[in-house]
Amino acid sequence: MSLLPVQNPEVPKLTEHLFRHESAKLVSTLTGIFGIHRLQLAEDVVQEAMIRALQTWPYYGVPANPAAWLMQTAKNRALDLIRREKLFIEKQPEIAASLEALPDESEAPRFDDEIRDDRLRLIFACCHPAISLEDQTVLALKTLCAFSVGEIATVFLSSEAAVAKRLTRAKQRIQDQGIAFEIPSGADLVPRLDGVLQVLYLLFNEGYKASSGELVVKEDLCREAIRLGGLLAAHPAADHPRTHALLSLMLLDAARIPARQDREGNILRLMDQDRGVWDSTLIAAGLYHLSQSTRGEDLTEYHLQAGIAACHCTAPDYAATDWQRILDHYDRWQQISDSPLVALNRAVAVANVHGAKAGMEAVRSITKPEQLETYYLFHAVIGDFEERMDRREEAALSFSKAIELTGVAAEKSFLMERQRACETNSVYRPGKHRGRVDG
Repeated sequence: MSLLPVQNPEVPKLTEHLFRHESAKLVSTLTGIFGIHRLQLAEDVVQEAMIRALQTWPYYGVPANPAAWLMQTAKNRALDLIRREKLFIEKQPEIAASLEALPDESEAPRFDDEIRDDRLRLIFACCHPAISLEDQTVLALKTLCAFSVGEIATVFLSSEAAVAKRLTRAKQRIQDQGIAFEIPSGADLVPRLDGVLQVLYLLFNEGYKASSGELVVKEDLCREAIRLGGLLAAHPAADHPRTHALLSLMLLDAARIPARQDREGNILRLMDQDRGVWDSTLIAAGLYHLSQSTRGEDLTEYHLQAGIAACHCTAPDYAATDWQRILDHYDRWQQISDSPLVALNRAVAVANVHGAKAGMEAVRSITKPEQLETYYLFHAVIGDFEERMDRREEAALSFSKAIELTGVAAEKSFLMERQRACETNSVYRPGKHRGRVDG
């Protein structure tokens, strides 16, 4: 008689949660034993442990301590690999003893100039100034934040093949140059701060607007990014205006999460959200850190984005939104960034100030538009403008392209409603499926 798996829909969700939160600890433990040049081995072992969980938990149930189960499975697999490699024969007893002991880093002493949180310490370790900022980010997202290659590709508007090559090159450079996988402290933290901030920014963004899955929001990622951002802002070496600006941005955006979806998981446009359920405590904290970010003369992308978020959070209703001020922020942001994503978001602000036709002209003026061709919101924004200009046939085609490209079920449902309204020449009215393209 065959053994059938228990149909527990929570198992995939639990394993994804553990992969996001436990993989960094597993990888760091194994890398600390094997060395940075064995980073790929550590990642492979962790990946195999997660796959094993997906294969066995539906049959035998979720263990009482899932994290400990994953650790033990990874240990066993690592020991198997050690025994098979001649290179480690002489060191096998020493390494095996280290794996069995697995000292708890949380019990080790921490000095005042060190980062105390293990995950944050490892992100700093990945953000070594000897490798490029983009390589730092890709490495940290893959290794410590458990991003898939596809999620990283979406972040960088790139292909999965290109991201995979970048990861391989980054790891090879680390090995060839003998870059130490070490935890910096004191003044050594500062040169790595920009890389760490970018990792937290992208971690939050993946939670706030997921690139794949059933729901558009992954709150656990947002909470983790905010937690780590708070630890950074409280550390003397990272207490910089740009740190507070990023923390402000994350807090202000997170304040609107309760209103971004209805009970069925369908997203709600900004104009349709119940502002009464926005988190006033998070808004107050976000505005406080925004004020803290004004120290000094620096003006970063985080400052401008936090300013935009503040405009939304302080408007009593959608009609009162200061879109001109938002557009001014985008104009300044575009001066310091040539990203086509910034230009696309600016086009939305242009349309809200000057109308859909002006917004479409702003889209046409985007440099390197080919980088946006595989980004679903590029086509969704164009579809929105075309619909507002009563070019329904063209709008339906644009929404169709966006539907093909999005990996989020809630977004797909919303876009299908928009497409259907254009094809039937009916007036789109927010109903069961509602969404937003205005940030």
